[in-house]
Amino acid sequence: MNSLRIVSRIDLKNDNVIKGFHLEGWKKLGRPINFAKKYYLNGADEIIFIDSVASLFSRDKILNILKESSKKIFIPIGIGGGIKTIEDARQILNNGADKIVVNTAFVKNPMLIKKFVKTFGSQSIMLSIQAKKRKQDFWEVFTEAGREKSGKEVRAWIKYAEKLGVGELLVTSVDNEGLGKGIDLELFKEIKKITNLPIIAGGGFGNLKQIKDIKKLNISGISIAQLFHYNAETPNSIKKKFHEN
Repeated sequence: MNSLRIVSRIDLKNDNVIKGFHLEGWKKLGRPINFAKKYYLNGADEIIFIDSVASLFSRDKILNILKESSKKIFIPIGIGGGIKTIEDARQILNNGADKIVVNTAFVKNPMLIKKFVKTFGSQSIMLSIQAKKRKQDFWEVFTEAGREKSGKEVRAWIKYAEKLGVGELLVTSVDNEGLGKGIDLELFKEIKKITNLPIIAGGGFGNLKQIKDIKKLNISGISIAQLFHYNAETPNSIKKKFHEN
């Protein structure tokens, strides 16, 4: 692997950056633009904002954050949370986002993937998957911020979504998320066996001893939140450690 994209994931609730454990128990941390600008200046390759309450409240706040961010941050920006229609996606892409990130709406209506890809191109469509291990060698797709079971097996869902044209995957381990003990290496090894789509791995990165194992996975990138939010590392420091190994 020649390079690994360092993606700064920023979860939002209204005007605040939030962070929790297993995608719940959120704690407010501060203004999104301050976090995003700091990560951009410190070497992040991409920013992903996930609006945890977009389906419940107005989309105006995330659009304002997006507009402000796109004036100060010159790396790709992805937006997720509550995107259900072509018009939702168009509004986000027209206001400065490079990608839309969708989980629940695609699970409920997979044919929506085809419509999105036809309208905006596969390069703009990132499928978000919240994966939870249910038994040996079986991870289930969850929706609604890790609260609702879908009944779908992760690898089967990825294969189907790939056929429908989705361009990229953001896979988050619900079990590991927020713990900082390391990503679910077994999960990503299994996913790599069945797809060549670009994969952004998320959920629990923080164990720097995993770096060699992550490099062997040959994934496209890694999504990091907590480690950056609490200033334990920066995107540049993570990149340096990857190159040193």
